[in-house]
Amino acid sequence: MDKFPVFKGFFFTLCSLFFVNCSFDYDGMGGAGKGQPDIIMDNVEYVRMRSLDPQARLQAERVERYEERRIMELQNFSFEQFGDNDEINVYGRAGKALYEIDSGDIRMVDGVLIEVDSENISIETAQLEWKDKERTLSGGANDEVRVYRENGTSFSGIGFQSNARSRSWSFSDTVSGTYINDDDKEDEEFTTEGNSENTEDTEGAGNREQ
Repeated sequence: MDKFPVFKGFFFTLCSLFFVNCSFDYDGMGGAGKGQPDIIMDNVEYVRMRSLDPQARLQAERVERYEERRIMELQNFSFEQFGDNDEINVYGRAGKALYEIDSGDIRMVDGVLIEVDSENISIETAQLEWKDKERTLSGGANDEVRVYRENGTSFSGIGFQSNARSRSWSFSDTVSGTYINDDDKEDEEFTTEGNSENTEDTEGAGNREQ
């Protein structure tokens, strides 16, 4: 039986959210040079709508756009993705993000927190980077990623990577913690040394060693 089915939906919801939230752009601006932002916006709120219903909302204390470098920097920002009945399904925040306008890549740093209500799961880490062309999401090579659920599941791993195309995710180094299966109410403590991975079609919890 797959030990971590809930995490698959969480990671790929997150991947799609980056694309939705960061798709806004402004044309025809520029002229300040590489060192200075062409546009500075304070207390920004951006809402993406579809058929008069909100799909996602991004808020930032400050947004700076550098036209020649084709980047946008966001400071102290949060984002939300709405589910049924306009209720917030995904919430996240970070101290800073760097968005590459042409590629769609985004790097979040400084206290990254993401919560997915439908999956009853939270993730905390120092940084996350989304590569839009490759459709991959990764943490820092040496950074710990911590995952929690309200049922008491709590584990962490080093070198997190996920791929939206192959629907797989993995850790490159030690993974340890406690997983609680809601079906049988059993607690399972585990530690994995080396690579640990999971895919949608893989049974078990990847290459785990007790």
